[in-house]
This record gives sequence, C-alpha cells and structure tokens, in this order.
Amino acid sequence: MELIVLWDIDHTLIENAGVSKEIYAAAFSALAGGPPAGPARTEGRTDRLIMRELFDRHGLAEPDWAVVEAALARSGAEHLEVLGERGAVLPGAREVLRAAWAHDGWVSSVLTGNIAANAHVKLSAFHLDSWLDLPVGAYGADAERRRDLVGVARERAQRLRGVRGDVPTVLVGDTPRDVEAALATGSGIVAVASGVHSTEELAAAGAEMVLPDLSDTAQLVRILESFARH
Repeated sequence: MELIVLWDIDHTLIENAGVSKEIYAAAFSALAGGPPAGPARTEGRTDRLIMRELFDRHGLAEPDWAVVEAALARSGAEHLEVLGERGAVLPGAREVLRAAWAHDGWVSSVLTGNIAANAHVKLSAFHLDSWLDLPVGAYGADAERRRDLVGVARERAQRLRGVRGDVPTVLVGDTPRDVEAALATGSGIVAVASGVHSTEELAAAGAEMVLPDLSDTAQLVRILESFARH
C-alpha cells in the first residue's frame, strides 16, 4: 500500500508557543528598521504571503524574496534555542511519525508554510526531523498558495523516491487552509483540532475526518491506511 503522507508542522506536530510570530517580527525588523505594529497573520499561510502582508500593512515595499527568505532563515536559526525551551511536541506526534516512517511503501514528509530552513529548525528543536523525508517536502518558498505546495511535494516524491504518479496523497493539518489544499488537489485530509480551529470549523471547511489530536497512533495509522487503499 503506497502512500504520500504530508504533515503540517505548527500546531499539528509542535506547539511553538508564540516563537513563530517572533521569528516573523525579527525578520521584519531587520529589513524594515523597526518592529511591526502587530503580530504576523499566519493560520496556514505560506511565509511568502505572511511577510508580504506585513510589509503591505505598514505601507512598505516588499524586498526581493531572496532577501526576505535570508532574513527569515537568520531569525529562525537565532530562535532555535528559545523554541526548544518554550515549545513542545504535541501529544502523539513523535509516535505517529515513527509509525509512518516505518510503514512499508509510505513516503512521509511535510507540507508547510515555513521556508525549508525554518521547518528544519522547528523539527530539529524537538528531534522530529529524523522521522521525516524532508527533501521530498514542500515549503513556504516553493509557492504562494498552500494548495500549490501539494504538486511540489508529489513531483519531488516521484523524482527523488521513484513514487508512481497515481500514488494517493494525504495531508495532515490543523487549519481550514490544509483542508482546502487537500480538496483542491484531490488529496486525502486528516484534520486535527490541535490548533486554534475547532472540530466544527474544520468539518465545515470540508474535512470528513477530524481528530482532536494525534494521540491515538493506532487509530491514525488505520485512517492513513484507508487512504492508501483508495
């Protein structure tokens, strides 16, 4: 049973305890010469859109993306230690990542709005990176819209791991944007209400399968196996 499983990071696998918004604020400050007037608006957006909105909100021209990405990467690296101190792995995340990694025929990676460097910071802070095939993942520098990241990950799975083009893909995430990305690309979706969005909100967005969190490893593996049979 072959399957591509793509995990969101923030509020799905880890709780960043506000450090993520501090990373955006520090990157903005380094480029704009002063702190933002308010926190970045995230909720499943890609880093490209998050940073663009910050500059637009302050009436500033957005720098070239390469400059913005470099600032984000520097800020992320500087926040590695504090993330490890204040943040946490969410219940069941470590166990289910291990189970997916060990599952025969599965490619388990990430689909995240974070740039690749900061995705690695967040995962390595809690030693989750060894249970994910990160080169296959899709990241916030790869596209502006989350739905477009799905095709990026599929292409990488085919090119780097020899996965067939018709192998099912399933997303696991905590926001309506995760649900929208899955529905728009013909992917499966397992929504988890471990972030700011309730079970009802995720169901209203179109998720047929909504879990409170990732704590029941056996249940989640069975659900993922059901997508692999489709």
